[in-house]
Amino acid sequence: MRAYAAVGIVLMHVRANLMIKPSDNILTGNVIPWFTNFTLLFMIISAFSMCCGYYERIKSGAITPAKFYAKRYHHTWPFFAMMVMISFVMEPSWSSFCQSFADLTMCFNLLPNPHIEVIGVGWFLGTVFTFYMLFPFFTFLLDNKKRGWMVLVSSLLFCYIAIDTFNNGNGFCRSNIINSAPFFISGGMIYLYRQGIKSWVEKHWIITLESCFVLTVLRFVVDIKDLFILPDLLAFAAWLMYAIGSKDIVLNNRVAKYLSGISMEIYLCHMMFYRVSSMLHLERFIHNNDMLYVATCLTTLIGAICFSHVIKYYVFKRIENKRR
Repeated sequence: MRAYAAVGIVLMHVRANLMIKPSDNILTGNVIPWFTNFTLLFMIISAFSMCCGYYERIKSGAITPAKFYAKRYHHTWPFFAMMVMISFVMEPSWSSFCQSFADLTMCFNLLPNPHIEVIGVGWFLGTVFTFYMLFPFFTFLLDNKKRGWMVLVSSLLFCYIAIDTFNNGNGFCRSNIINSAPFFISGGMIYLYRQGIKSWVEKHWIITLESCFVLTVLRFVVDIKDLFILPDLLAFAAWLMYAIGSKDIVLNNRVAKYLSGISMEIYLCHMMFYRVSSMLHLERFIHNNDMLYVATCLTTLIGAICFSHVIKYYVFKRIENKRR
């Protein structure tokens, strides 16, 4: 799921930033712009993954706070810090220095107005890291299934109140942890029911897959203005539940597994390679708008994948091995 979400976000950002747009149709005009919401899917997946690795250990006290937070920094900081430094070197200024410093703390989402342009897509990492900081409290909130349901309903109500009353008319703000909380909590709830979900999906995978498609299609054909965040929440939660028990080749293949392993790196560096792709001026050689879009997406993706692979599996791996 991470692999497809990362690729979808790349497709969305290329379309949004490309000066020469592809032809307007349902795919390019409705579906691909919606891929921006894959960051919400990432939140659900992140919460589920964190629960798989740390829920029981936090609950039982098997891991200390020092080890827990050190692992979180070790997992997310090096690549992000490198991207921040590259961005600062390319466009040095006092403003970018201040923003870079905030980025490097990983705590920038605690700022009252965290609109940071240095690694603009890094807002997601800031939100996720805020979730990491709150994960022990999150574990307390989801101590059992009954409490979990109460917390999920409360988070939805709190999110609605925040959007309606406290967001100054700006609508849903996904970088705000209160607004994003229902997605993280949904991931935790799916973890609590993971065994039952896996068993049910394995026996009724066709029904589950059809339900996922129905919820996704309804997201586009039904007027959702008054439905708050529920359409995206239900659709993404359904897809994760399907993925838990699915054995199909679409979600279970070497390519998807490989890209999932570097999905965060692809997400963080893809805009740098979009700018590189723009410098190639592919429009001079490709005169069909749709083919230009495809070519730009491919060059951006290939560059991001190669860069992520080299940095993660060669550069950082060697540094880590030397430290040992």
